[in-house]
Formats: sequence, structure tokens, C-alpha cells
Amino acid sequence: MIMAEYLSPGVYVEEFDSGPTPMQGVGTSTAGFIGVAEKGPVTGAPVLVTGPADFTRKFGGYLHESEFGEYRFLAHAVNHFFINGGSRAFVMRVAPSDAQIAKAKCAKGKEGVLDIEAKNPGSWGNTVILTFEPTSDSKTQILEDIGEGKYRLKNAAGFDKGDVVALEGAGETQYGVVKNATGDIVTFDTPFEGKVVDDKLLPQITIKTCEMNVVVDHEGDVEKYPKVSFNAFAPSFIEKVMSKSEIVFLKAKPESSAVAPIDIVKQVFGKDGDVIKVSLSGGTNGTASKLTDDDFIGQDKGPGSRTGIQSFLDNAEVNIMAVPGITSANVQLSLVNHCEKLASRFAVLDMPMTAKSVADIMEHRDIVDSDYCAMYHPWLQVFDPLDKKDTFIPPSGSVMGIYARSDNSRGVHKAPANEVVANCTGLMVNYNVAEQDLLNPKGVNLIRRFPGAGIRVWGARTASSKALWKYINVRRLFIYLEESIKANTNWVVFEPNDTALWSRVRRTIELFLEGMWRTGALVGGSPDEAFFVDIGPNTMTQDDIDNGRLICVIGVAPVKPAEFVIFRITQKAGGAEGEE
Repeated sequence: MIMAEYLSPGVYVEEFDSGPTPMQGVGTSTAGFIGVAEKGPVTGAPVLVTGPADFTRKFGGYLHESEFGEYRFLAHAVNHFFINGGSRAFVMRVAPSDAQIAKAKCAKGKEGVLDIEAKNPGSWGNTVILTFEPTSDSKTQILEDIGEGKYRLKNAAGFDKGDVVALEGAGETQYGVVKNATGDIVTFDTPFEGKVVDDKLLPQITIKTCEMNVVVDHEGDVEKYPKVSFNAFAPSFIEKVMSKSEIVFLKAKPESSAVAPIDIVKQVFGKDGDVIKVSLSGGTNGTASKLTDDDFIGQDKGPGSRTGIQSFLDNAEVNIMAVPGITSANVQLSLVNHCEKLASRFAVLDMPMTAKSVADIMEHRDIVDSDYCAMYHPWLQVFDPLDKKDTFIPPSGSVMGIYARSDNSRGVHKAPANEVVANCTGLMVNYNVAEQDLLNPKGVNLIRRFPGAGIRVWGARTASSKALWKYINVRRLFIYLEESIKANTNWVVFEPNDTALWSRVRRTIELFLEGMWRTGALVGGSPDEAFFVDIGPNTMTQDDIDNGRLICVIGVAPVKPAEFVIFRITQKAGGAEGEE
């Protein structure tokens, strides 16, 4: 502890940290989805959605089988994630390479063209309508023509350098740009050429800044931008204000132009009171058959420019991931590799819909050997509200919702199995015990129907050949422990690497693990049997200390599921007590 400088007699009170720092566990059930959607960004960071309605607003609704075929399952998967207990998901959209963005132009001219385009590709943009309504709140009168383009105004408040203005009077409208505004004197780039005969007519000539109210409407999803300006120097500049739009991009002028575009003002405003409506067009969904594995795997072009699976490198909150319905070996291996490299995520993989026999299932199962993923089968029968019929969807979204439900009700240490699949009316294939006897030891988690008990997830194994990591809950528990300890020990960095620090770190982690033991996540009759934390001379050499390394060794005994419940029953001989 560093002592303060004391210069005069008195009593001083000082605070210092000596005890353990409380640790808070990280999240375990935030999902990440990659797939084809009606709309939404295809580049950048994944977008948070907090429910089915939020997904529909940001990514659109269900997709037609006739147009999107095997790539239509993202909306179903996200919806079933929330139905089965999920509460937070991040979504990254994938679109065919030939998908087009809907666009429109609001003015003509070589310079200062008002270009508008939908925020991202898809035919959804063709339903976007922008309404431009001039606002006359800034009207005032010219009191005196001083000459050389200078005018004394009745109220010069609100005029800024660069404002495009409409000068109205004597039956005509002219346009100019404010060069300077000082007090009640405003200077324009060119003098007003109205028919001013004498001073009595001057008050009848009005001047206004060309501000407008803009409304962006996409099928009832409305954004309103009041009193925007074409002045690039003003805080209300239309590009700056409307950059917040989730529906459109808008470009008011070339970046090299330093003057607000008069041509746009003339085109948009016209006569006083005109309301201009602009509809976007030319947007297309593209050809689904042109989608490739690379579209889902994505590209890493650096922060903010990543696509597909790679975009989740820009996200630190996701714990479980899926590419619903995409069963290509390349895509699934890329997703698993992503989870393994980060060591903080778990992948949920679908089997091909056409895989029905044990042989077909095992052929696909053998593509991966990892304890950072699990495979589920068969596909689930649900009602498709768009095509108005029953259809089959991949189970990954529902399973991740069950992960979330189990985590929240029991904890991440509980195997997410023997759980009901909500909103599911049937299975593509009903497997029996004999078939599961072949698939379960290989790490294929079946979903089965049980009389009187509904449709349930009936497996809890990873796709790993390692005996220590064969259970999903064990791997996910270790991810939780590792990430929680990592997130809560940043305070240790650059602290003096001495026995006092070692003691604080040990006690901090011990308290956290003791809490986990008390919740039933660790096995043992006492904390000593459930875990150990070792830090000090046994874990570090002098060379480690000299090179700034603090090494803490932690051992835990995770709880494992009662996968095989065996009751051994025998006969008990009858007869009265003591009978010979």
C-alpha cells in the first residue's frame, strides 16, 4: 500500500483493497445465426434481435419455398429459438451475389443529385416510399435591400452559411445560397432579381431556408426526420441526420462539393407547399441457386467489413451458433473451426434432411471430430404460415432455444436433454431404440417422440471422440468457467506479481467455484473434493515471474448426466419374520 504525503498533524483514513474481488458469471445462451433473409445487412457486425417481431422488423418474414428452396430456414430457426426459451440472438444475413439494391433519384443534374437507395439488397426495397414536405417555419420578410446581395431581414435567426434559400415575391421564386449571416444582415451568392419598385413592396417579398420534413415508410415501418437541411455545414444536414436510418442510404451531393445543391432544392420544392413522394425500385432477391459455401463461410476483410461466419469475429457476446439447414461439410467445418479457435462458443449442427438411414447419418457424422459442436436429427415438422402448410425445418434453432431454457432454469451444467421441443407437431423420421443404440455412442443426438411425453431431445453428446469431452454440458460448463474467470480477472494485469496478489487471485477464484459447487455444477461432498486452485511457487518459476507471467492452475470435477439409468431388481423370498 502506498502511503500518502502527510504535511500536518491530524487523523487520516485510507482505503485499500485486500480481500477477493467478486466474480460474476458470463452469459451462456446468446445465439448466433447465419442464413438467408428477406432483408438486413450482409456486411459488418451481426445484428441483435430480441424476439420474433424484432427479427421480422430487421430481417423480414418467412421465405417462399418456391423461391428460396433449401435456403429458406433462417426465419423458422430464429422463431423456434425464441419459442423454445431463447431471449437474445445475433443474426448475420447472407444474400445471393446477384441480389440488387432498390434505388431512386430525386433530382437531375450533374452535380448535387439526390441519390437514395435501400440499406441492403432485396426486393423488399421496392416498397420503400420517401415523402419530402417543405416546412415554412423559417419564413421571414426582407426589410431592406442593402445592395450587392445583402439584405436586412425582419428575423435573421436560423440562417447559416451554406443554406439554400428560396426567395419568393412578385409572382416568382428564385434560389440562392447564404454566403454570410451577421446579425440581421444576410448575404446571398447572387442578388435577388425580384421586381421591387419601391419600399412599400419590399415587405411582400419573403425568404425562407429550404428545410423539409422527410418521412421514410417501409410497409408501416416509419422513420420521421423533421426539418432537415441541404446545408452541409448545418447540424440538420440531411445526410448527417438520415445516416441513422435503418431503411435507406441518402446522398445529397458529391463529397467534393462545398456548396449545398440548388438543383435538388428546385426539384424537391417546386412550388410552395408541394409534397414530393419518391418510390424506390430495381431491388431483387437474386438467384438462390447461385449461393455457394463461400457465401456462408464469409470473408474476413477486417473489422466492419466481414461477412458470413467471419462477421462473428466482431461480436463478443455469442455463446452458441448455427447455420440452420446448411449441411455442407465445408460450411459446418468452418463453423466448428470458428468455435474452436475462439474457445468460447459451441456449434449446433444439423444433419441433411435426406439422411434417414443409420448409414446415411453416420456418413455425415464422420465429417467432424470436435468437442465444440453437437449434431441433432431428425428435422422437425411445423406449420409454415407463409405457404399455409406443414413443412420440415432443421432442429438447430429449436435446440439452441432449449439450451437457453435449460441454462436459465437449471444452469449450464445441466445436460440440455430430456427436454420438450415446443411448437413441433411431428418428426421427419421416428427412430426407435435399436437405431439410437447405434447412433448415440457415435455422438448423434436424436429427437424422439414418446407416448404421453411429447417430442423430446434424447441425447446430450458432443461430436468428439475424446471420452473426457463427450458430454455437451461438460464442454459448455468449461467454456462458462473459463470465460467467467477471464472476464473477471482483468484487474490482475500489471499488478505487482507477489504473494499478496497470489492470495487475492486464489481466494477470488475459490469463492466463484464454491458458488458453482453449491449450485450443483461440480461433484463432491465438499469444496475440497469439487475443485482446487493453486497459484504460487508450485505453478511459477522465477523465470515466469521475471517475464511477467502469473500462472494459476485450476482443477474442477464437473457433474455428468445420468445418461443410463439402471435399476437392478431381484426377488425377495417371502415368509414370516423368524420363520424357519
